[in-house]
Order: sequence, then structure tokens, then C-alpha cells
Amino acid sequence: MRHGTYSIVALDPSTGELGAAVQSHWFSVGSLCTWARPGVGAVATQSVVEPAYGPELLARLADGAEPEAALEEALGRDALRAVRQVAVVDGRGRVAVRTGDDCIAHAGHVTGEHFSCQANMMARDTVPPAMAAAYEAAEGDLATRLLAALHGAEGQGGDVRGRQSAAVLVVPAEGPEWQWRVDLRVEDHPDPLAEMGRLLKLHRAYGLADEADELVGAGRLDEAGPLYRQAAELVPESHELLFWSGLAVAQAGDVEGGAAIVGRAAEVHPGWRVLLARLSPEFAPAGADVRRALDWD
Repeated sequence: MRHGTYSIVALDPSTGELGAAVQSHWFSVGSLCTWARPGVGAVATQSVVEPAYGPELLARLADGAEPEAALEEALGRDALRAVRQVAVVDGRGRVAVRTGDDCIAHAGHVTGEHFSCQANMMARDTVPPAMAAAYEAAEGDLATRLLAALHGAEGQGGDVRGRQSAAVLVVPAEGPEWQWRVDLRVEDHPDPLAEMGRLLKLHRAYGLADEADELVGAGRLDEAGPLYRQAAELVPESHELLFWSGLAVAQAGDVEGGAAIVGRAAEVHPGWRVLLARLSPEFAPAGADVRRALDWD
């Protein structure tokens, strides 16, 4: 990947979540730059990127190395270290970062408590401090605050070439290596941060729907209904969530109200009427009642 990227790595000490976020005027920046492992750490590798820094640094942290020592050791083996920009945070919030002497201006980094912001080939040298200020001022979960840092960079002009792709990666405080809380990428878009904001909202809505599905499976229909409704309200344009929220309303006892919602989903996409007829009582306990209310039998 060519030069020109800004990113942040961070630990949320209140949850133990670790994350990294990035934006660049290059295709699919997230496939190269952002790495994280539950309870272990998060890495951003950029400028003339060497993706191997991600898994290698995470492996060293998992073995007990401190971020500073792990990064120094990795750079010491790299003949192109002068054009690398790499940041790492571990599960205790310790940070290490390097901006190579030959990274293209404006290039630099700013660290804070449990986080590091770094950038190269920026429109202004104020990008890293603006990112740090935006991150520290933001409220919400870690993904929201990581995205706020990226917006802070854009407020100072961001990448001198423009914008094209972005990524947000958040992992939990513990769990298997593959587990994540958020793993979203915008591969190619004229406004990747706006698109990332839209995807994060979708991610939250579907997360609520997943929670509701689990409650339905446990027979806790009264608790599932409000979650389905919250999900549908977050993204009212989603006929998928509209359909399932309607079924949840019906299963909670309001068959007429739920059927009306299911009917609206089917008006947008007739396939929902077909699917409802295929769902067994185990999947949709109120399905038959909804079909009768809509005169679909």
C-alpha cells in the first residue's frame, strides 16, 4: 500500500475491549492495516505497509512481551523501518508507536492514556492531535469513539490525496483469537466515514435482533419483542428487521399489530409472505395467526 493513512489503536479500560480504526485514500485499507486479538492487543501498520507487523506483534504480546520491546524488536529486523509507521496497544493499555524518518509529510503521532493516533501524508500536521482530542471528547462505545477520531482527522484535511476506504475493528476483553465485537470495512467509497457510520448503525441493529433471537429461543418472548422493535427503529429502511419485529409483536400477544408490521415488510418485498408460509411453529410460534390476520392462508 502506498503512503497516506491515519489510524488509531486503543484500549477501553472500562470494558477491556481493544480496537483499531483507519482511513486512507487506498482500496481496502482495513485488510492490511488493522489487527487485534481479544485480551492481547491491537495493532495499526501503515505508510509503506508491512502487514506482518500485525500478527507478529500480537503473537509477541500474547507471549508476555511489552509493546515497546516487541515493536523495537520487530523494527530492528526490518530493513525498511524508516518508511514504516506502526502503533500497538496491549491488554493493559500500554502503548508503543514509531513514525519512520522517511514517512512522507505530514507524518507524526500522538499518544494518550491507553491509545495512539498516527498519520502520514496528511494535509496538515495537526491531524494526529485532532484525532486524539476527538477520541477523548467522544462518548459511547469504543467503536463510536474510534470513528470519532477518524472524523477528527478529516476535520483537519485528512489524507492529502482524499479518501477511499476505512475500517473499524473491536475485539472483546477475552475470548478465542477469532472473536470480535465489530469488524467492519468500507472498501471503496467517496465518503468512507459516512458509510462507516451507516454500517455501525446497521451492526447495532442486527446485534439487537440477534439478542432477541436468543430470547425467543429461550421462550422469553416478552423480552424479545422490545429488542426487535428497537432494531427496526434504528434502521427503518430494513424490511428484514421490520418482518421479524412484526412477528415478535405478534408472539408477544398483539397479533393484529404484529400482522400489520409484517404486512408492511411484505409490501416492500413480497418474499416475506412466501417465507412466512415456510416457517415452522418453532421458528415463528405466531406465524399461523399472522397469516390468518393478513388473510394469507
